[in-house]
Amino acid sequence: MKTYTNVKDLGNLENAVKEALEIKKNRYAYKHLGENKTCLMVFFNNSLRTRLSTQKAAMNLGMNTIVLDVNQGAWKLETERGVIMDGDKTEHLLEAIPVMGCYADVIGVRAFAQFESKTFDYEETILNQFIKYSGKPVFSMEAATAHPLQAFADLITIEEYKRTARPKVVLTWAPHPKALPQAVPNSFADFMNEADVDFVITHPEGYELDEKFVRGAKIEYDQRKAFAGADFIYAKNWSAYQDPNYGKILSKDRSWTVDSEKMALTDNAYFMHCLPVRRNMIVTDDVIESPQSIVIPEAANREISAQTVLKRILENL
Repeated sequence: MKTYTNVKDLGNLENAVKEALEIKKNRYAYKHLGENKTCLMVFFNNSLRTRLSTQKAAMNLGMNTIVLDVNQGAWKLETERGVIMDGDKTEHLLEAIPVMGCYADVIGVRAFAQFESKTFDYEETILNQFIKYSGKPVFSMEAATAHPLQAFADLITIEEYKRTARPKVVLTWAPHPKALPQAVPNSFADFMNEADVDFVITHPEGYELDEKFVRGAKIEYDQRKAFAGADFIYAKNWSAYQDPNYGKILSKDRSWTVDSEKMALTDNAYFMHCLPVRRNMIVTDDVIESPQSIVIPEAANREISAQTVLKRILENL
């Protein structure tokens, strides 16, 4: 594995999950792979789970880790070509990236959608610059359009908790006060469409996702119908993808909040969310605090998904 940006990079998904579960049994079995190797983690945006879990995963594999917060203590970086750099940005990313590559064996990048240009975001401009110019293997720690480490952890969690061979998994939009990227729902759809699950997406009209990720999955605009008989409920907000409303909030309809009444329509479903979560916007207190909430085990599996990806990258250095 040279890069990790989507589900296809894992190859056979069933084998990838099995490998992840084996790693979880003995997290230090492959510590020799990372000896004298350095993982550089570059953050253009805030992080809690991604930073901690990926750093822990690298350390489990014997790697040195360097964390660079671009917004704290680094030069302000320009990302666009052809710009006259007479403003507050001191260094261009196209010089900074190969310099970073000099100090690392593997580079992780976290760079959210900016919502200034749909083309800039959906071409994954920043992530692809690292892939092109760093000279080192690059993995996504959440990019403008995808969060494959999160989605892999989600799938591992579903595999651990499923009670039927082919569970019904529902991705539901929920309200939020801020405009959020489509990265998490995109990647969740990307993975669920490749997994052996009955996958349904439910959201208000106008919140349709990019067909590249949806790929013909069932869309249900009635949230209660979607919840009926579900085994897993995955709640997440996202802003509009379709033009001319890209990156905008079209609704804050609290009737879409996941509550106990809706969860009662499911087949005693587990509740999932990538965190951080806005309580009583996305989900009510009683649901996220219930025995059916698996948001903490789901977060814990971020270490395992990251370690599986890093192991595969190290094996190919």
